[in-house]
Amino acid sequence: MTDSSLITHHSSPSSLYLVATPIGNLEDITHRAVRILREEVEIIACEDTRHTAKLLNHFGIKTRTVSYHEHNEATRTDELIGLMKEGKSVALVTDAGTPAISDPGFRLVRACIENDVTVVPVPGATAFTSALVVSGLPTDAFFFGGFLPSRTAARRARLAELRDTPATLIFYEAPHRIHNALRDALEILGERHAAVARELTKLHEEVARGTLSELMTRFGGDATVRGEIVLLIDRTSLNQATDANRPSISGRVAALEAEGKSTRHALKQAAREYGLARDEAYRRLIAERG
Repeated sequence: MTDSSLITHHSSPSSLYLVATPIGNLEDITHRAVRILREEVEIIACEDTRHTAKLLNHFGIKTRTVSYHEHNEATRTDELIGLMKEGKSVALVTDAGTPAISDPGFRLVRACIENDVTVVPVPGATAFTSALVVSGLPTDAFFFGGFLPSRTAARRARLAELRDTPATLIFYEAPHRIHNALRDALEILGERHAAVARELTKLHEEVARGTLSELMTRFGGDATVRGEIVLLIDRTSLNQATDANRPSISGRVAALEAEGKSTRHALKQAAREYGLARDEAYRRLIAERG
């Protein structure tokens, strides 16, 4: 006998469905998602109604849509909660992937919980997990950091915060910033294995793998990069395996000074050898010298 609960989920009359949509290939949507969008909700809240219309038209879905994005999230949340209190069910979708993952949605989910409205996940594609499993990097533990800050100082500070995180680091990044993001990651985190996944499930899908320095060259400042990008970085610096046999930063700087180099140039060379940002090498030097 087939368990009907494995086929159809019957929620309360008023529910918010978080419906994952394809990140590129339209075939990557579940039968359940199509059924819910077509039959079980009165309203579909979309990040971009014009973008979602292409998906809905492809599957012949005529359900009414409304916009729900970062600029109207506060006011639209109240409207949708009001509709669900009246007994209507709502589906929340993003332009691609799972709602509320680096997209608006958290506010609406929290409001539903506070108003005793059932929240139902409808799983599907997510760009960062798809990128992780094809990256070749460890999958036993990972940290998803959303988008890195766009400004250099803030981006470098964020990377510094995550330097010692014992997990594969995953970020979303814009095409015009990927070179700078790789550069900062190399300087702050040191040389590591990494991957850049671009246009996943689409015609021009690409997964570039290598060290941070290799990828920085691959996606150089003059290179034309397009599409949605996921940046993945290994937890382990390639220098860590040899660090145990190396002298401390202060010891290496002292050795270089003994060769006639100035402290400034000795520190710069030591930082490069250890795969450290100059500021980090200086911090360690001061700490080691007390």
